[in-house]
Amino acid sequence: MSTIPLGAHVEQTDPIAEAEARHALHVQFFLGDPQGYKGPEIRYAGGAEGLRADAEAAGVGLYVHAPYIVNVATTNNRIRIPSRKLLQQHMDAAAEIGARGLIVHGGHVNNDDDPAVGFDNWRKAIEATDIKIPLLIENTAGGDNAMARYLDRIKGVFDAIAGAASGSDDVGFCLDTCHAHAGGIPLESVVDEIRAITGRIDLVHCNDSRDEFDSGADRHANVGAGKIDPDLLTSVVRDAGVPVVFETPGGADEHVADFEAVRSRL
Repeated sequence: MSTIPLGAHVEQTDPIAEAEARHALHVQFFLGDPQGYKGPEIRYAGGAEGLRADAEAAGVGLYVHAPYIVNVATTNNRIRIPSRKLLQQHMDAAAEIGARGLIVHGGHVNNDDDPAVGFDNWRKAIEATDIKIPLLIENTAGGDNAMARYLDRIKGVFDAIAGAASGSDDVGFCLDTCHAHAGGIPLESVVDEIRAITGRIDLVHCNDSRDEFDSGADRHANVGAGKIDPDLLTSVVRDAGVPVVFETPGGADEHVADFEAVRSRL
């Protein structure tokens, strides 16, 4: 039996109850609106302190996903500056509830921009952020000028971050299997290739993909219901050997089925 802990992305009102419904050791959720600049919001009845204490008492690990709109790489000041502010707000809130990590997408620059500017904007963002818990940059599925779709771009981001004056030690990586598949990175080699670039993988988002390899489409599917062989998904989980979050459709029953589909192959 594998000892790799499995969990799921859940609704944020009561993450502990969601974890218990799935017999999961950890869960991931948003704090507030994933598409808004309003800032984090703790919807748990006991507030931030209550969520932290109750999660610790229940033995449930917490991961927070930053809003999708955060894009610290962009050359557009009207997006980059609010994104940095939002990233810090979610970092502060995630630390307050005792989260194990804050996951953020790699972002992108405009089609006619030099990617090097985006890499340097990542460096500046790391220097400008008070990183209190691990900040996990996630690979993304689409976009020709994305910062974290292709391996060479991921390398550009992490090379730039390594040159930051502070904070780089607390920056890790979240590997999304659907995003890698749809983004054109072969899952057979992705763990070794990412580790060679970043030195680490901290979390795996284990998601099947509704679309073909290199489609650029970010559409998740339950294990066995998409285009990725479940044995291949499982091999990524096994090779990474780190905590896993399923961001797959459905509720507790569907997630438990996804857990079992992978666990039975480990």
